Amino acid sequence: MKIFFYKYGSICEPDISDSFRRLGFEVIDEDMEIYNKNLLPSQCVETVSKKLIDGQFTFVFTINFFPWLSDLCEIMHLKYISLIVDSPVLELYSYSLKNDCNRIFLFDRCLYNEFEPFNQGHIFHVPLAADVNRIQNVIKNASTSEKAKFASDISFIGSTYQEKCPFNRSELNDADRGFTDGIIEAQLKVYGYNFIEELITEDFATRFLEATPGSYRFPESYRQKNRALVAQQYISVKVAEQERLRALRMLSDNFNVDIYTGSDTSSMPHIHNRGFAKSLTEMPIIFNQSKINLNITAKSIRSGLSLRIFDVLAAGGFLITNYQTELPEFFEIGKDLVAYDSFDSLKELCSYYLAHDNEREEIARHGFETVARLHTYDTRILQMLDMAFPG
Repeated sequence: MKIFFYKYGSICEPDISDSFRRLGFEVIDEDMEIYNKNLLPSQCVETVSKKLIDGQFTFVFTINFFPWLSDLCEIMHLKYISLIVDSPVLELYSYSLKNDCNRIFLFDRCLYNEFEPFNQGHIFHVPLAADVNRIQNVIKNASTSEKAKFASDISFIGSTYQEKCPFNRSELNDADRGFTDGIIEAQLKVYGYNFIEELITEDFATRFLEATPGSYRFPESYRQKNRALVAQQYISVKVAEQERLRALRMLSDNFNVDIYTGSDTSSMPHIHNRGFAKSLTEMPIIFNQSKINLNITAKSIRSGLSLRIFDVLAAGGFLITNYQTELPEFFEIGKDLVAYDSFDSLKELCSYYLAHDNEREEIARHGFETVARLHTYDTRILQMLDMAFPG
């Protein structure tokens, strides 16, 4: 079987491409968007259509959803498989979501519940996965000095969101600012349920967008869901920023904490900012050599499990993550990983597991075995193809 893999630079594209090839597929990659982020959809259609016409492809595959590519596949009677790994993905509000060619896989059940009614039988829910073999090979080939370099008591890899939080541009009036601050403080206290969209009205969403310079506007070919836009693209990101800053400040004031980030960490005087980590070659070693790995899921991921969870466990790392409602569906809390539901519980868990090496190492071992058995890309792709091509 021959597939066309359109790439734009997602961190998981190389792993999934390798998995397709291991499973016996011939993969034709198109990576023009990786090198030119200013391409217009019309330019993409012109280039890709020529390749699809004579390619005799079984299906087209992407990470996340490209409306123009879905429309092209609909015209050419080609199946289009899209795996959503981020949230929000605003392209899902495109009317192209309804195309019959689509087979869309969502990692977050809240996303599935929201979008499945618009194309029933063509939208599915699956968790994410990891390339266990690649990650383990990186660790196995790491030198003793490399492992020592990346050893940590507690580590966190990722942005604090300050530099990528569009909420920070908003110029709300005092009443709307107070209302929004109240929502943010309330959501920070609740794990496993994102209620932001339920609390805001269409009028508030309109005012918010008007008060935010450079705010996103849905194209005419999209459903106009401003409440969802403001809740997930703006307020949820602000909640994530505040959770990460407050949690990391609290932990670094009490423990030895390393962060790998390009974000400003000046508000955390005791944290050790070690700069960016290379995703494919350094992150697996960091995960493996940290006594505790932290995962603080972006609040725009309302119920699902982020890619970081699978990658940490695939590296044999011990993980403390925030509680998500889908966590018990795929992992056993306390056996595969550990979950916190407040800053106090996060601090207590870090203190306990830094002092109990055997328990920590046993949980890491069990978590690795679970991912290796159930959550590899090879397994996930086969599951997706069974759903996309029943029978």
